[in-house]
Amino acid sequence: MEPLIAAMFIAKYGGVIVLSDFTGESLFPLLVARLNIYTDPQRPLATKQGIYEINNPGENAPLMVTSNFSLTYFIVSGEIENSKMPGYLFVKDTEGLSVVTAWAAGKFTADIIGPAILKSGITDKIKHRKLIIPGYIASEAAALREEMPGWEIQVGPKEAADLPAFLRSWKP
Repeated sequence: MEPLIAAMFIAKYGGVIVLSDFTGESLFPLLVARLNIYTDPQRPLATKQGIYEINNPGENAPLMVTSNFSLTYFIVSGEIENSKMPGYLFVKDTEGLSVVTAWAAGKFTADIIGPAILKSGITDKIKHRKLIIPGYIASEAAALREEMPGWEIQVGPKEAADLPAFLRSWKP
């Protein structure tokens, strides 16, 4: 009953809550409740821009790009990890928007993606010049070829669930 009353005080902006004990089964749900209540629903959760290495990639591992919407990142990186194939995932800052939303808003287009990848330092880690883009932004492939001369732009699957099969057939 005590954790239930404490949760009520958290929801009502209690400044200090005193508990009789600090057991995990009562404390952790209260902490999660507190973290969830005080997040801004107007601001999407975002992942930091950068290169993420998945499954210990080497110089021949594929390079993929996605937006920094947290849900997108976790789904895509999870599918790459589950494929057991090594790879580099470049996460582009799109202000926390998903791939299609960011593309529609002009925040995930060739003129933004290309320079960001070239400046990221990924060319020091891979010896090929191939980039896999999400299938939902296939229309950006031609413009990316212009932004990234000498690079081969490959259109990946639209759905992350199709990534493992796609990666197994990928050739550097």
